[in-house]
Amino acid sequence: MSADHGDPISYQALAPGTPIVSSDERELGTVERVIDNPKEHIFDGIVMRAGERRVWVDAPEVARIAERRVTLSIDAAAAAELTDYAPGAPEYSANVRGGRLSRFFGGGWKRR
Repeated sequence: MSADHGDPISYQALAPGTPIVSSDERELGTVERVIDNPKEHIFDGIVMRAGERRVWVDAPEVARIAERRVTLSIDAAAAAELTDYAPGAPEYSANVRGGRLSRFFGGGWKRR
């Protein structure tokens, strides 16, 4: 365990606002949200808030996820070349308030 960064955690427990740093210890931004494929339990990447930009950080560029910090496998110069986040296909999340009848008729999902 690192006293500064906390214990390693799953991407599923990663909180918005967690700082993101490069491999050369430069703070780049914060976690806005995590993108995954919940059906397959696959971590796809992180949408990072860097000032006014929303930047896409692909999963292979993430070296370590801890309680209080995400460390990338790339340095600050490479991180400056990351592209802006552009949502692809529409993203949906489970509508837990819909109930079984709603889910039966296809209303169990809501668009993000």
